Amino acid sequence: MKKITLSLVAALAIGLTANAQTPDVKIGAKAGVNFANINGSDANGDTRTAFHIGAVAEIFINEKFSIQPELLYSAQGLKFDDIDEYYNDNTFITTSNTYTTKLDYITIPVMAKYYIFQGLNVQAGPQFAFNVAAKSAGEDIKDVIKTFDFGLNFGLGYELPLGLFVDARYNLGLSNVTKKIEGETVKAKNGVFQLSVGYKF
Repeated sequence: MKKITLSLVAALAIGLTANAQTPDVKIGAKAGVNFANINGSDANGDTRTAFHIGAVAEIFINEKFSIQPELLYSAQGLKFDDIDEYYNDNTFITTSNTYTTKLDYITIPVMAKYYIFQGLNVQAGPQFAFNVAAKSAGEDIKDVIKTFDFGLNFGLGYELPLGLFVDARYNLGLSNVTKKIEGETVKAKNGVFQLSVGYKF
C-alpha cells in the first residue's frame, strides 16, 4: 500500500511541475446512495441500499485533466435470506427471513478525471478503504473482516458552472473482505454502484 501511495504522490508532483504554475483547486462535499453487494464464489446475497457522504478536493493540472482525492464514509455490504426447513406435527414447514450484512468503511478514492466536453467528465482511479463497522444479522463480525480493502473506481460525472455536480461510479473490489476462516480463503469482494450529488467552491 505504501508503494502505491508513494507512486500516486510522485505522479501528482510531476503533473504539478509540468503545469508550470499553481493549479486551480476546488473544495467541496458530496453525498449519495450506494447499491452495494459482495461478489465472489463464496458470496451469495442481494443488494444493500445504503449511503455515502464526505469531502472532495479537485486539483486541476490543466483545463482538461484533474486529480480528485476524496474522503468518504461509505455504508456497504449485502442482504441475504436465511431459509429454515423443519417438520412440525408431521407437516413440512419452510420459513425465510431476510437479514443484512453491514460493512461500513472510511474510503479514500483518488480519481483521475478527464473533461470530454464542458462539464462532462470520465473518471478512474484506485480506492483505499478502512473498515469501521461490521455486523451481520445484528451480530458483530468485525473479528473476521479485514481492516483494509482495495479496489478500482470507474465513473462518469457532470459539473455545472455554478459548482453543482453529479457522479455515477462503480467500485470494483480487488481484495477479499474477510480474513481466512479455518485456514481457508473466502472469495468475497465488495462491489458498489454509487450515485452522488455534490457542490464545489
